[in-house]
Amino acid sequence: MQPSERELLKADIHEYLRRYERKELLRFVAVGSVDDGKSTLIGRLLHDTEMVYDDQIAAVQAASSMPDGEMDFSLFTDGLAAEREQGITIDVAYRYFATEKRKFIIADTPGHVQYTRNMVTGASTANVAIILVDARLGVLQQSRRHAYIASMLGIPHLLVAVNKMDLVGFDPQVFERIRDSFRDFSKNLRFKDVTFIPISALKGVHVARRTRSSQEGQGAAQPPGANIDTAAAWYEGPTVLEYLETVPISLDRNFDDLRYPVQYVVRPDLNYRGFAGQIASGVLRTGDEVVALPSGRRSRVRSIDTMEGALEEAFTPMSVCLRLEDEIDVSRGDILCRPDNLPRVGRKFDAHLVWMSEKGLDPQKSYVLKHTTQAVRCEFGQVHWKMDMDTLEEQPAEALELNDIGKVTIRCHRALYLDAYERNRATGAFVIVDSLSNNTVAAGMVLEQNASRTQTMAEALQELRSGSGLQPTTQVSPAERRERMGQSGATVWLTGLPGSGRWSLAYALERRLFDLGRTATVIVPTDEDLRSIISAAKAATRAGLIAVVAFPAYERADRERARNRIGKERFLQVHVNTREELCRERRPDADFEGFEAPTHPEVTVALDSVPLEDAVGYVIDALSRHPLK
Repeated sequence: MQPSERELLKADIHEYLRRYERKELLRFVAVGSVDDGKSTLIGRLLHDTEMVYDDQIAAVQAASSMPDGEMDFSLFTDGLAAEREQGITIDVAYRYFATEKRKFIIADTPGHVQYTRNMVTGASTANVAIILVDARLGVLQQSRRHAYIASMLGIPHLLVAVNKMDLVGFDPQVFERIRDSFRDFSKNLRFKDVTFIPISALKGVHVARRTRSSQEGQGAAQPPGANIDTAAAWYEGPTVLEYLETVPISLDRNFDDLRYPVQYVVRPDLNYRGFAGQIASGVLRTGDEVVALPSGRRSRVRSIDTMEGALEEAFTPMSVCLRLEDEIDVSRGDILCRPDNLPRVGRKFDAHLVWMSEKGLDPQKSYVLKHTTQAVRCEFGQVHWKMDMDTLEEQPAEALELNDIGKVTIRCHRALYLDAYERNRATGAFVIVDSLSNNTVAAGMVLEQNASRTQTMAEALQELRSGSGLQPTTQVSPAERRERMGQSGATVWLTGLPGSGRWSLAYALERRLFDLGRTATVIVPTDEDLRSIISAAKAATRAGLIAVVAFPAYERADRERARNRIGKERFLQVHVNTREELCRERRPDADFEGFEAPTHPEVTVALDSVPLEDAVGYVIDALSRHPLK
């Protein structure tokens, strides 16, 4: 008879660690509405499996304010001060524990809709989702929202824990009503299986221990003060811990489609050249034929190397180093797969997107998309819809804001090797990074593309070698320029008679703007015509600069043409209305014929009566009020 782990821990720590390392790992996420008891359930699991230290128990007992001196198990996970003050979960809390059968990673995630991004973060790698339902309240809209998100994230197994059954006397009819209601809703979701367990997380009933069997009172509701073991004895299914220890997860991985994204080329000496990475899906054996993308070259697996030595076979999610029989060009970002089982190679695809940034999606902006071991520039071609998280209905949208979930079309500047997320979570998942701040702003899941048609090797290679199919355009959006430069581009067009002081005002304005931390430039004509000046001003304005133009455009139609080409919302006309007598005195040789004064300029200044510095101030005030975009 093998010793228990607790005995082994005392007798042989090395054997204990070896046994622990060989255990299967299950990741699960707990979600639910406010006060449904997620944190209490997890705290109870940790406590009842003896995975908390004595000093932690003492600290929780001291901090608990429960009636009858009961321990507040939620304090084992709600570690932030704000969480304890408000009695809610805000951030994702990760905890670890193990039993004789498995080891576990728990993610305790918030239930609030405003923390959807936190829930997605915690649930993205989970094998099981536990949704808690308050027995007194039944299935709420939040419960359906959590189930929808868990299904969209590809979590295969769902456990619905009907909590606080002790407060309804463990009435089996209450449990059955909740089970039937949730089961009807979950039929449209993509879970492999849905299991229901009646529990009391606070009392520990059906969490880590089973109630003792009792024929007396089975099948009937009991008053809240009745013996809980007797009241709950009608339930004969697994406890939460038994479910977690036995739910089959090994077959959840994709062993059919070989995907091996190369992370690093290992070249310690001239005699060794290997390709390190994690097997995203599938199985590899020595001698297997593989094809490398994007080169399209084929070879066979010569060796599968690990720190412990060479293997004859490896499978997902193992990290290994492959050596091939042929010297073919493979580098980071490439992928190895089977010649008759290719991922979809493409630069344009549809995806579900969860927006995770305070700054909303900017359709004019380019982002960095990180997928397996690749990072490529991308843009959003279209936002098809976003999900109303209260009604779970699709609604039209032009962009996504914080915590929004929607469907988008993404266009990449280089081809990716894609599988639908529903089939392969490793090659169907990606993140979006803001190229300016380097913050992760979204998480995405690739949708099935042309499921009825299989892409051939020739088509895949053609897509890889064709380069970007996007229309060449700037990769810097106006929003990025504003963020970087702290200003919007604009054109300040100074018009007036010769000798009115236009050029003196232009350079004084440039100086003052520079002193204020703005970036401005005077467009200086050198034997240029009006058309060239307009083009130069437009280019400077689009680049985010403040272009100051003092070119003599005498006719209103010319200045109106400049306004239309540069953009009405970015054009500011200043009439330098110095007296004509003074202008003629200053410029006796100039041509004064044909000048048409503007009818509605944004600013009018007369430099014969207003000091130059004051005139500069008037223009800057007008710039600050102008609705620049």
